[in-house]
Amino acid sequence: MKKTYFTKGTCSKAIQIDMEDGVINSVKFIGGCSGNTQGIARLGAGRKAEEILPLIRGIRCGFKPTSCPDQLASALTEMLAEERAKK
Repeated sequence: MKKTYFTKGTCSKAIQIDMEDGVINSVKFIGGCSGNTQGIARLGAGRKAEEILPLIRGIRCGFKPTSCPDQLASALTEMLAEERAKK
């Protein structure tokens, strides 16, 4: 399943995610701090979404109530729910 998730409250504008059976194949942030978003994307690739959710959910960026990792957690949560609904 591929999804483009439009972020809210971050410098990045969107996240492109490819995930199958709960395993993240690839993540690409559109915008945001290039080094940080590339690092987050690489750390997620090949891992189960449920494994990384508790690690990235709730991270804040400065005084913002969210961050790029937190927005990725929101996107992955939506995708997992969509996968479960199809089964």
